[in-house]
Amino acid sequence: MIRSIITGVGGYLPEKILTNFDLEKMVETSDEWIRERTGIQSRHIAADDQTTSSLAILAAKDAIQNAGINGEDIDLIILATTTPDDTTPATAMRVQAALGAVNAFAFDVQAACSGFMYALSVADKFIKTKTVKTALVIGAETLSRIVDWQDRNTCVLFGDGAGAVIVKAEEISDQDNASGILDIILHSDGRLRDLLTTTGGVSRTKTAGFVHMEGREVFRHAVTNLSNVAQEIIDTTGIKLSDVDYLVPHQANLRIIEGTAKKLDIPMEKVIVTLPHQGNTSAASIPLALYEGVRSQKLKKGDLVLLDAMGAGFTWAGALIRL
Repeated sequence: MIRSIITGVGGYLPEKILTNFDLEKMVETSDEWIRERTGIQSRHIAADDQTTSSLAILAAKDAIQNAGINGEDIDLIILATTTPDDTTPATAMRVQAALGAVNAFAFDVQAACSGFMYALSVADKFIKTKTVKTALVIGAETLSRIVDWQDRNTCVLFGDGAGAVIVKAEEISDQDNASGILDIILHSDGRLRDLLTTTGGVSRTKTAGFVHMEGREVFRHAVTNLSNVAQEIIDTTGIKLSDVDYLVPHQANLRIIEGTAKKLDIPMEKVIVTLPHQGNTSAASIPLALYEGVRSQKLKKGDLVLLDAMGAGFTWAGALIRL
């Protein structure tokens, strides 16, 4: 049996840090207001000369080094992003060229904050069908470029960053204890698209637009969908929630993370939280959380990790992985 194994993780956050106190000077808000409602204290902002591909390349190089491979070993590159460098070609093409991944094929995936999970699922399918042996999966965003810095309800939430993983095919015999992706479940509901969207788009307005969100409705759906998909992945794999070592959720809002953990009866000490100093980095959120978890040695080889994410669309997803 072939299983997809995560063999390397990488991450990159821009040097510029925008604190809540900085935002107090830009828009009518306060550090106390932001912390109380979101749990966010600061976020990273890309420099003027940095693009989504700039961030993605640095995260990818980190993951490649961590996995002990080189660019020519990669068969597939999938980059999840809502903020591509260009309308075309795919931002993954810039990453491929920069890494010298001459043997890979590359493309982008757009599923908003669930993008990394969607991309990881696609890579997993390519590996399990023996189409590729080594995949690079990236989540990268420069959300600061589509934030309305006069909208205090949204500008306080988002940050820039990139995370990446190397996924390799490995033949296993012991399905119960072997490392790898056990399963990934994806969902979407386009009827709810207007609750979290942008005010523009290439075909509709010939602009990128700004993020618009109906906060209360998004919050309500998020807690429900995230806890439901987490339970669904547990039921599908036959694993007990009590056997899960860590929950690695999408880092959108600390209250959503706490609400989801409570519904699943998972203590917060078993939840990887990077939100306070990164904000919501959309598709980069989960790979950055994995990166921080591994780097801090909270996540270790053999750990059973539950991932869940929800984003605009609505899209949402759950995954169970043994590191």
